[in-house]
Parts: sequence; C-alpha cells; structure tokens
Amino acid sequence: MINDWHQYGVGYNAGMNLEPLAQPPVAVPGTLYVLATPIGNLEDLSERAARILREVDLIAAEDTRVTARLAARVGGLPRMLSLNEHNEERRVAELIRLLRGGASLALVSDAGTPLVSDPGYRLVQAAHDNEVPVSPVPGPCAAIAALSVAGLPSDRFHFEGFLPPRQAARRRRLGELAERADTLIFHVPARDLPEVLDDLAAMLGENRLATLGRELTKRHETVLRLALGELARRVRDDPDQQRGEAVLIVAGSAQARPAIALERLAAELGLALPPSRAAGILARLTHLDRRQAFALIESARSGAAGHRKPGDIDEI
Repeated sequence: MINDWHQYGVGYNAGMNLEPLAQPPVAVPGTLYVLATPIGNLEDLSERAARILREVDLIAAEDTRVTARLAARVGGLPRMLSLNEHNEERRVAELIRLLRGGASLALVSDAGTPLVSDPGYRLVQAAHDNEVPVSPVPGPCAAIAALSVAGLPSDRFHFEGFLPPRQAARRRRLGELAERADTLIFHVPARDLPEVLDDLAAMLGENRLATLGRELTKRHETVLRLALGELARRVRDDPDQQRGEAVLIVAGSAQARPAIALERLAAELGLALPPSRAAGILARLTHLDRRQAFALIESARSGAAGHRKPGDIDEI
C-alpha cells in the first residue's frame, strides 16, 4: 500500500503546509478505499474522491442507483455491486477474493462516510483479517457536520446513531443516556422528529439545549438551536421540519453522576440480597444477560466471603 504523502497528491514541509502536486492520486491495486460521498451537495465530493471512484476496478455501494447519480460529477463510474445490510455477510468473501487478487475497490454508502450508521463494518473487518490494505478517503459526515455548527461542547461527544423505533425502548435508552456529561449525537428520520423530541424532552428535561441539523448542505437546510421543549414545539408546528433527514445534537448533563464500577455494584447487591434477586436487579440495571449477572454476583459473594473474619455474621 502506498503511504507516502507525495503519492497522494500533497507536499509536506516542516510547517505542516500541504500543497497540491501535479501528480494525481492513483487507485492502488489490492486496496479497499472507504470513501465518503456528499450528504446533499455534490460539490462536496473531493477531487481525490472523484479520481479514486474513476480509477478503482469496482465500487461496493449501499444502493447502486443512488451512487450512479455521481457519474456525471465524476466523469463515469466503473462496475458497481450492492453491499448493504441484507447481503453484506454473504458478499464479503467474494470481495476479499477480488482484493487479494489485486483488484482495487471503493466502499461507499448512499451519503456521507461509510460505516457511520451505514453498512461496511464486516467488509473492513475482513480486509484487516486478510491483510488487505484499507485506506480512508475522508469527506462529508452528517454527524460531524451537525456537531460543527451546533454551538455545543465538541471536545467530548457520544455518537448514539439511531434510537429504537418503539417509544418504550427509546425512552429506556434515553434514560440510560440522561446523565452522560458528553454531548449526544442522534440520527433521526425527520418524519420521526416530533415523537423523538418529545421523548428527549421528557427523559432529559425540557430545558436541555439541543441543535437540530436537518437536510444539511441541501437547499432547505435547517439549523435550529433551542431548548428541547421549545424545539419539540417548533418542529411539531412546522410540517416542513418533518421532511428529509436530520441530526440532533444534545447537550450533555450538567449534573452527571460518577460511574459505579460493575464489580462494586455486584458486590454490594450480593451482600445485601439473596443471589437470585441480586442477579435480577443487576441484569435490569446493566442490561447484562441474567446468567452473566448471576455469575458476577456469585463471584462477588465468593470474594467477599474470603475476606470475612471469624465472628462476622450476615445482616438480616
């Protein structure tokens, strides 16, 4: 795999200034390129990404019909095949065989950076496992684009992606996230924004600050920064805000509680309660499998028993 900066179209000096060189980047045989595509505005496709798309032997696309729209911008595309959540597992072996045989391949999603709430993880994992070079072709990412304009702390953030579609599961998950101090990032189909914002306001508090990034880089782009309660009302009253794709950036909790070590929690529950009841509570609180929770309780009780002194008795 070529890893010299000059061969990727940039020059280097001690001041870290990067300057374009006359030599364009070339798709290296036997390399898997993880390539970002525009999230709305075709002008966001980089020159390097366009060259790689033209020069690779094959494109693995989430939806070939969507990727085909780039053809006019790129100046023609090579052969494409679909790689999505329904067929990725069975297609990985074929693609790895092609890569090991010397073919170059670009992995793309419908929009943005592959693997970020999109397919591709199995292919990239298999490439590494088979010592196939993997190279990023950076570019648009809806989550990072929204974070950059959110006006909320960006030094630490948690990318959650899509929340569960059913309200009970969604609220349960939001309850688990409510006390995190880092900024939260959610992908949301805009049609679901009223329900999701209502749940966010209910579980995180109406006064928690949030920024909605909807249809980013497109003609009807929206960036709204409001308290969750007001944002929920604004979106509910404006049907236009319920169209397209959206990212929600939500401020972290200002009163985050310190985390409790799992082993410490298991030990305390194991000392205070019968094993079966302690395991049930531990499983509910941590979402562990009940057998895993029971094993932790038993381990904690055994450890505690080994540290008891003669004359110690159990509390009743």
